[in-house]
Amino acid sequence: MLSPPVVLRAIESRHGPFRRKSVKPYSRVFQAVDGRSLLKVYVGIDPAGRRRREVEAIRGGGRQGLLVPTVLRTGTESDSAWTVFQMLPGRPCTIETLPAVREYLDRILALSEQLHLSAPGLAPGSGWVPHHRDAFTHRGFLLRQMSPRCRLLPWWADLAELLAPIDSHPVVRLHGDLKPEHLLIDGDRLHVVDWEASGRGPAVADHADVAFHLARDLIYGELPYRRLPEDVVRRLVLSGSVLAWRLLLWLDRRRPEDITLVPPGLIRQLAAPNRPTATWALLAQTISSLRARGVPR
Repeated sequence: MLSPPVVLRAIESRHGPFRRKSVKPYSRVFQAVDGRSLLKVYVGIDPAGRRRREVEAIRGGGRQGLLVPTVLRTGTESDSAWTVFQMLPGRPCTIETLPAVREYLDRILALSEQLHLSAPGLAPGSGWVPHHRDAFTHRGFLLRQMSPRCRLLPWWADLAELLAPIDSHPVVRLHGDLKPEHLLIDGDRLHVVDWEASGRGPAVADHADVAFHLARDLIYGELPYRRLPEDVVRRLVLSGSVLAWRLLLWLDRRRPEDITLVPPGLIRQLAAPNRPTATWALLAQTISSLRARGVPR
């Protein structure tokens, strides 16, 4: 974790002591015993960059009027990085019931109006603050997030072609990971946490992330209503080509062989225009099939 130990001791003397709250592939989260703060340790892929992006987005989100955590202290040590956040009130959104799904989507749509403001002069790229010249289109920004091996796969040319229309979309600031648990409901207030995947790109990228997580979590969570009512599906903002990209990004980050399980023609089927109900059904069917073939969540 943090090295040397004196760094952790210094953090704990000011904000701790901490107890472990969660362990994820790329982070460790600790909660202060007094419940007043959280220590997040970034590990694995680009810990320093993820820490920087999260801190910058939180500061920018606060200036934009969003309710975000207060950064109490942050830094980098050896091969990891860390941030101490003030603990926020509220309960996480869930998707455990249909009313909860509806509430989550209502919150997302309201948040989108406040978050996804056009940002003239910004180029697509990672994080809210450019640190080098980002000469990317929206399409380039999305495709760059996939591993180089994907360029050799049969669907790559189709995906690149089908993403081209989003290059005309406005550049907005993105959260990048709008899972239900990253939205904390505090009465009529909404706190938004976990900004390390933030970026600059098309708003449909955040909405595709919402739809993907909803479909995947319903299926892998074995919740009793995998088939959402049509009125709920129509609350989703679906761009089939971006949804296809998000599905492929998930597979690219699983077992090496999982990215090869994409059925022929799937990308074009998902990208077919003006078919939200059919697009959702195909996404859910595809994820169910991938789960049956052993793809981990």
